Amino acid sequence: MKIAVLPGDGIGPEIIDQALRVLDTLKADGLAIECEVGAIGGAGYDEAGDPLPDRTIALAREADAVLLGAVGGPKYDVLPRAMRPEQGLLRIRKELGLFANLRPAVVYPELASASSLKSELVEGLDLMILRELTGDIYFGQPRGRRQTESGEDEGFDTMKYSVSEIERIARVAFDIAEKRSRKLCSVDKANVLDTSILWREVVTKISAEYPSVELSHMYVDNAAMQLVREPKQFDVILTGNIFGDILSDEASMLTGSIGMLPSASMDVNRKGLFEPIHGSAPDISGKNVANPLATILSVSMMLKYTFNEIEASERVESAVKSVLAQGFRTADIFQEGAQRVGTREMGDAVIRAM
Repeated sequence: MKIAVLPGDGIGPEIIDQALRVLDTLKADGLAIECEVGAIGGAGYDEAGDPLPDRTIALAREADAVLLGAVGGPKYDVLPRAMRPEQGLLRIRKELGLFANLRPAVVYPELASASSLKSELVEGLDLMILRELTGDIYFGQPRGRRQTESGEDEGFDTMKYSVSEIERIARVAFDIAEKRSRKLCSVDKANVLDTSILWREVVTKISAEYPSVELSHMYVDNAAMQLVREPKQFDVILTGNIFGDILSDEASMLTGSIGMLPSASMDVNRKGLFEPIHGSAPDISGKNVANPLATILSVSMMLKYTFNEIEASERVESAVKSVLAQGFRTADIFQEGAQRVGTREMGDAVIRAM
């Protein structure tokens, strides 16, 4: 298993270090794992004057999977847009054709009370948001800034999707729904946007190929409300890039901490980029307080979805559940009566549990 490891910026290197310890443990127990480190984001700019250096692109293409930490930091805010760390992340998704973004939101029993919602609303929540990742308003052309005839500045972006883009993400969503509770909710804004009208038509057409899956549709504003009103009504949510960006961050807070949630971004062959959904948190960088569990759970997703190493994946996930049951908590999920630990110490606990 060839893995390109891209620690990135801020807390990225710290949390990646703990994920690598997990991989080293699996390797010592017989899994054939080979890791090579590359630079991305601000680290890429510092190394090569580019947030996605050519060497990193080559490394990622040659690998079977990519494990990423986080990108970004205030020191790079003065750079031109094309050179900012976040552009490295957008570009690597595009370069590798990573169109399917899987973002689970799972509430562990020990953390139900840490949610901003009442425990009874989130206990047992196990939600998967499937976000299309390489189209929509983030990539549509034309885009930019211009002056109107009256001399006023305006910015503009283009939201668009093709039939083939919608079909391929819809099939991934239906495939996942078939393996879960066979319930899929497609989220759009078809009452306003032509792009969403097409989205709904195509998803409905693809549903005929999956008669065992119950398909429903919901406008994005209502979906945002329902996620905090009755989140357990959902199992798999399918949506476009910008709506998925917003809804998945909202769903993450149902779990009690954004530091607990992994993600996978995959191509048509299940090659994927796996990363925690949180940012680089430069304010706590180097302080040994960041939560590494989302990154460790990203390793579990990588083992499951790209390498089909189900036993190893479940071993990692079980270890995370075990340390939570034992009461270990980093600062972001700390509760009275728990044992507060740092990044490294949480990694120690996971390795012991494995």
